[in-house]
Amino acid sequence: MKENIIGYTTGVFDMFHIGHLNILKGAREHCDYLIVGVSTDELVQAEKNKRPVIPYEERAAIIEALRVVDRVVPQYNKNKMTAWQKYHFDKMFVGSDWKGTVAWNTFEEEFKPLGVEIVYLPHTDGISSTKLTKVIKKMLDENSGKKERDQ
Repeated sequence: MKENIIGYTTGVFDMFHIGHLNILKGAREHCDYLIVGVSTDELVQAEKNKRPVIPYEERAAIIEALRVVDRVVPQYNKNKMTAWQKYHFDKMFVGSDWKGTVAWNTFEEEFKPLGVEIVYLPHTDGISSTKLTKVIKKMLDENSGKKERDQ
């Protein structure tokens, strides 16, 4: 068995929450060195047609501060093969909610000849940055309406 297994995962990690932590901790349990690609603001804008609430530099700093993470790199695009050519990881981690999708089935086929294992980690139900954004927006809207009524 190979020593020093290098793991790789990516994410936006906007408004860091327990689901993010669960994925990163789970990934670290399967490797000796964990590289995390944090999506740049430009990639998020292009992929999701919105800007992250937290800017890239701050999101990367949060991920870098975690003891389960060894290296943080910017994710400029979603080309996993380019990332592998640069970082030579042995395992790539993703949430179980992606298992069976066309994209990840394709990644499995592409990486199999290279000996890279795709590891699906349990998705944390009930939490997401999108849900957090909606809750915060609703709270701000309610607060705004209350302030207007109080004036």
